[in-house]
Amino acid sequence: DLLFTTSRDAGENLQREGVSPEGVFFVGNVMIDTLLKHRDKAGQMRTPARFGLQPGGYALLTLHRPSNVDAPAVFAGILDALTTIQCGLPILFPAHPRTVKRLQEFGLAGRLNAAPHLSIVDPLGYLEFLDLMMHALLVLTDSGGIQEETTILGIPCLTLRENTERPVTISEGTNTLVGADPLRIVAETRRILAGESKAGRMPELWDGHAAERIVAVLRRTV
Repeated sequence: DLLFTTSRDAGENLQREGVSPEGVFFVGNVMIDTLLKHRDKAGQMRTPARFGLQPGGYALLTLHRPSNVDAPAVFAGILDALTTIQCGLPILFPAHPRTVKRLQEFGLAGRLNAAPHLSIVDPLGYLEFLDLMMHALLVLTDSGGIQEETTILGIPCLTLRENTERPVTISEGTNTLVGADPLRIVAETRRILAGESKAGRMPELWDGHAAERIVAVLRRTV
């Protein structure tokens, strides 16, 4: 009955689907509420130092989507790109268990021997991961939420997908789609290393008050 949207294009999509605008409310992004609330606490955890990393001197990686890790040739190509990148920039990879399983199943784990600066670690808690994002030079990911979080943090994000359900992170934020093409992944990373990353800006209403707006709507309508 009530639809709460994170960006104006979401409302436009709903209208094209025939949804009445009377029940659609543009309120912002509740996930950003969480990020902004915990940002200071996360920043005190000194997580990069735990892994021997210098703030602004490493890349953070997540990789778990079936389109990337369930296809051996695609996964191998991404690993080739990462092997090249880690020669000039350390990469920290909190790895999803299914991704680690695919590495072993496809016989790709041995490739990590050629990538001494690509460190695979166990999955991390929210605050630890947020701390790592805040201090990374760039983030490589196929996650949806991380595209939004890096936009607010002002950290360049390379999304290893051919599309995104968060287009505002591209039009207004720091996100760039690079797909799974190894050459493009490396090229875009080098562009960021050369200081040519997207500046980005905070999307409208991503200000930490989305939940308050939702409550206000509920009080008026329920």
